[in-house]
Amino acid sequence: MANLRIKTIVTGLFQENCYVVSSGSDAFIVDPGDDADEILSACKNLDVRYILLTHAHVDHVGALKEISEEMQKKGQNPPILMHKSDLFLLELAPSMARYFGYEINEPPKPSGFVEDGDELDFVGLKIKVIHVPGHSPGGTAYFISDGDKNHLFTGDILFAGSIGRTDLPGGNYNQLVYGIKSKLLVLPLETIVYPGHGPTTTIAREKVSNPFLIF
Repeated sequence: MANLRIKTIVTGLFQENCYVVSSGSDAFIVDPGDDADEILSACKNLDVRYILLTHAHVDHVGALKEISEEMQKKGQNPPILMHKSDLFLLELAPSMARYFGYEINEPPKPSGFVEDGDELDFVGLKIKVIHVPGHSPGGTAYFISDGDKNHLFTGDILFAGSIGRTDLPGGNYNQLVYGIKSKLLVLPLETIVYPGHGPTTTIAREKVSNPFLIF
């Protein structure tokens, strides 16, 4: 059974969590938000199989172009995957960066789209795609188990003690809470949650203590 290693890289103005998940020399990246050099350094000597986006807000996609181009120089061309409902946000990312006072390069178009229930192969393991709209229309979590531990990458859907904001374009509070309860809180209680900002948590902890989910 694969032994997953998960490196957290806190990036950019918004302190966004990018994750580099590896097993042996194979890896995938979740949400390259900024600080491309740090992300690329973490991927040195790794064969990146996927770049997965939980959603397309600017703080989660700002390094996408640089990462993709540098990977191609190494002879790698990992597909960029996201939910199609967030494509408009990906296209708006450069203008949103300018709104916050900085610049990003225009992100490349995704290689393909994932849908709820899809499974991606990674070194014999399955990355399960879980669509949970509400923070953004295409908000997506990725679940993977290596046999010993369960891992869930939630982007800005679910945080330690909180949930994603819903006052941005395409946000919907009731939809987000319903999706978290019906699709995420039903996962094994020991599942480790890796959010888009802040510390890790567990499904068990959020199920009994997250004020947005227990009241």
